[in-house]
Amino acid sequence: MRVSNVTVRKRLLIALFVGILIFLIIDVRLGYVQFYLGEMLTDRAKDSWSRNIPFEPERGEIVDRNGVPLATNVSAPTVWVVPRQIKDPAATAEKLAAVLNMTKEKAYREITQSESIVRIKEGRKISHEKAKEIRALDLDGVYIGEDSKRHYPFGSYLSHVLGFSGVDNQGLMGLEKYYDKELNGERGSVKFYANAKGERMNNMADDYERPVNGLDLKLTIDSKIQTIVERELDIAEAKYNPDGIIAIAMNPNNGEILAMSSRPTFDPANFQNVPQEVYNRNLPVWMTYEPGSTFKIITLAAALEEGKVNLENDHFHDSGSVQVAGARLKCWKRGGHGDETFLEVVQNSCNPGFVELGQRVGKEKLFQYIKDFGFGQKTGIDLQGEGTGILFNLNRVGPVELATTSFGQGVSVTPIQQVTAVSAAVNGGILYKPYIAKELVDPVTNEVVMRNTPEEKRRVISEETSKEIRYALESVVAQGTGGKAFVDSYRVGGKTGTAQKAQGGRYLENNYIVSFIGFAPADDPQIVVYVAVDNPKGVTAFGGTVSAPIVGNIIKDGLSAMGVEPRKDQIEKEIKWPETTPITLPDFVGMTKLELNEQMYNLQIDASGEGDTVVSQSPAPGTKVKEGSKIRLYFGKGE
Repeated sequence: MRVSNVTVRKRLLIALFVGILIFLIIDVRLGYVQFYLGEMLTDRAKDSWSRNIPFEPERGEIVDRNGVPLATNVSAPTVWVVPRQIKDPAATAEKLAAVLNMTKEKAYREITQSESIVRIKEGRKISHEKAKEIRALDLDGVYIGEDSKRHYPFGSYLSHVLGFSGVDNQGLMGLEKYYDKELNGERGSVKFYANAKGERMNNMADDYERPVNGLDLKLTIDSKIQTIVERELDIAEAKYNPDGIIAIAMNPNNGEILAMSSRPTFDPANFQNVPQEVYNRNLPVWMTYEPGSTFKIITLAAALEEGKVNLENDHFHDSGSVQVAGARLKCWKRGGHGDETFLEVVQNSCNPGFVELGQRVGKEKLFQYIKDFGFGQKTGIDLQGEGTGILFNLNRVGPVELATTSFGQGVSVTPIQQVTAVSAAVNGGILYKPYIAKELVDPVTNEVVMRNTPEEKRRVISEETSKEIRYALESVVAQGTGGKAFVDSYRVGGKTGTAQKAQGGRYLENNYIVSFIGFAPADDPQIVVYVAVDNPKGVTAFGGTVSAPIVGNIIKDGLSAMGVEPRKDQIEKEIKWPETTPITLPDFVGMTKLELNEQMYNLQIDASGEGDTVVSQSPAPGTKVKEGSKIRLYFGKGE
């Protein structure tokens, strides 16, 4: 059959149109792949060729309020291998094993794994000397990646607060864990390219992705005060061989923790060397126990705020015990204190007197104040493992429970609860949330990313009541049971505590937690210090004899470190046997050696300089010192 020319032309046009359409589709597709998908496909191809040698970020440093480093990093390289690039596995394994102190068999297994890249376990966080040895071997497929490990420059100093991090620089305990996300940073890497056989593609340049270091954490801790606390706890541990010691120092006006420590302690870099219960329990926030007489401050605050007592004018007769609902509750002093004002009840830490105050307040009101001061609930401090303590259920509180609670027995509290509560009692009546992290700071820009600020929870008592409490507790130190916390030229207030330990529902014989909580200056508190010593050995265990002097030493040196000037307007200390009246140093400047010999002072003189006349002295005139103390006199030529 013959086809017409018109039909042929139509078919040719259709074929031409279809051909053009097909080429157009191909061109569009090629353009789409080339210009739109090209970069993505290239990246995918490069990813299939790429091998990453990780560069770990530096974990953020932890510093004190003045920038003193408490937790830092030291460089610790890590060995990586690309198995497909290793040409002679047996020889490579032998050489690596010799440097990394591992068997040849294990090294061989590591470097012949069917993985694109392998991290050698024994090659993690090695010294720079070992890394240099490995580089010098010039082994194909063996690489050194930058890494770091945590370094605690002060060893066991502040260990329970700082905590520690693991081999992967992950926070495992303490602040290291609480702020792990912020401290951690983001990993970087060096990226090189290899073909399907794993051979390095030298025609393609390596890519370097810089790691992003973690944020630095600035604490409220003052390392000067922390050092003083650590020193005093070391001395007490050696002197008393206790089961444990707890210490907290806090700024009562904003809730900032200035120092925190406990014994037994540990080195965060070697936490595996101590039992888990040592490093896993931060006793100042975790431990709960009967507070003893330090709790009487709360009963005192409630009675004063409710107008139930006048400390100077109201009197109480202490016969040595008090009968409550058939139970006989004793005073610590056999035979009692006799007739006393309620100020003397506080000074003498008289149990029957505080039972009377508790009864005057009543159980509903007293337990409301106890809760308002923060007991029976967590303070919210930014540390892990905080305890809540235990209070009597109000509907189960009878006359005996009310009485024992009034002097700190039968309730269970944590040290941090006591410090925050007493801070509220003496700072004007405001309960603050305690905190230990001050700021998170970008280490590159120094920009403050997060800042904690003081958080007022509530007003618990009035300014006037707080003023009365400060005066009463200052008199406890000057004229009562807290005398060993007295610091010349600083107004110190405080309260002793001696609590018998309970176990299995019964009190243990001769096993006490002795404590003291002090603050200064008494008229304008800048620091509150709490110390509890668990079962001190070889001593008659009272808070006034064991813990009070420790607190006194911390306050004395702590106030000096804080720049608080000494003053002379403190309550005169009542001298008790076997103490002796302190000597007020006269002005020796201008006296000759002959005149000095005529002075009737029991002092040791450390003389220096040439001449016969005193030109300067240390300590300064007016300073009070103990009899037999050593003073330094400098001699020169008189005018």
